[in-house]
Amino acid sequence: MNIQIFGAQKCFDTKKAERYFKERKIKYQRIDLLRYGLSKGEFESVKSAIGLDALINPKAKEYKALNMQQLGIGSVAAEVLFKNPGLYKTPIVRNGKKATVGYRPDVWMHWE
Repeated sequence: MNIQIFGAQKCFDTKKAERYFKERKIKYQRIDLLRYGLSKGEFESVKSAIGLDALINPKAKEYKALNMQQLGIGSVAAEVLFKNPGLYKTPIVRNGKKATVGYRPDVWMHWE
């Protein structure tokens, strides 16, 4: 298992996700999403696993500032999301080609 947790330092669900894997002694790599973002390959992998709509946080400050509600779900929205990590819902948890957004222990237990 190769777990990656992309999240924000102040995100409560990111901390809960880390605790979930720590308690089960499953090694994971934590990446500060706001600082490093996702690589193009990671972004495409996560987007194909869960869909673009699931990645966008409509409650983010940047959502209104970047006028995301007008963009819809297309290639322009994907490009804006890729360049603005503050728009992601967190945590994004990856295990190879599989991915989840948010705190999803019901899914992660099947990865073990």
